[in-house]
Amino acid sequence: MENNRVVGRIFDIQKFSTHDGPGIRTVVFLKGCILRCRWCCNPESQSYRIQELKTEKKNKVVGYDTTVGEVMQKVMQDMPYYRRSGGGMTLSGGEALCQTEFANALLKEAKAQGINTAVETTACLPFESMIAPHLPYLDTVLMDIKHTDSEKHERFTTMRNELILDNARRIAESGCRLIIRVPTIPTFNDTPEEIRSIARFAASLPGVEEIHLLPYHRLGYDKYIGLGREYTMGDVPPPTKEKMEELRLVAEREGLRAILGG
Repeated sequence: MENNRVVGRIFDIQKFSTHDGPGIRTVVFLKGCILRCRWCCNPESQSYRIQELKTEKKNKVVGYDTTVGEVMQKVMQDMPYYRRSGGGMTLSGGEALCQTEFANALLKEAKAQGINTAVETTACLPFESMIAPHLPYLDTVLMDIKHTDSEKHERFTTMRNELILDNARRIAESGCRLIIRVPTIPTFNDTPEEIRSIARFAASLPGVEEIHLLPYHRLGYDKYIGLGREYTMGDVPPPTKEKMEELRLVAEREGLRAILGG
């Protein structure tokens, strides 16, 4: 019961997701992130603060405090779907592991209830204190590898990537199922050479068999406007289906099962 009283800050709970881990899942979106990726489609997730998002119809408050027990009540409503599909609960963000105590309590409680668990993470955090404590309670880690060039990674996300790449290897070596995901962004990492480099690194990680290429989209544009922020990707168009298929084949040649995301 102690875990149930832990308080965290979230901005959404999305049910019946099929793109955030195996099976049908409930995704809990936690507030706060270390990175500031130019293309982020959830800019409301970046700040830990509770914010006001302006829309055409009405202003919306983004973010609220809740307990593990309250979140788990909603997650457990769909237990029959998890059992039939092999699904469960996924923590997302933002960077869900920034709220280390809350994330850990959620994962522990989900496992106590027999629920499959996953996290979507950039893993740009200290391993021993903010990643390792969660691994015993995780079935799947969905980890972004955005680029292998640290300087370019920093220009587009505000952080270098040495820690991220090191954490990817340490997560893989822990034995936890690790799936590498690549937000595929024109002007940033959408050349065959860049995708090949990421896929080659992913294939070098023990136990990693799968890589997901997620095409850039502009669905977050209105959120930036609603938050009074500049959308720094400008008029960069999304990649075509033909381009994504070309890059998928490049990744697959490195020995991985390459999947195009939605």
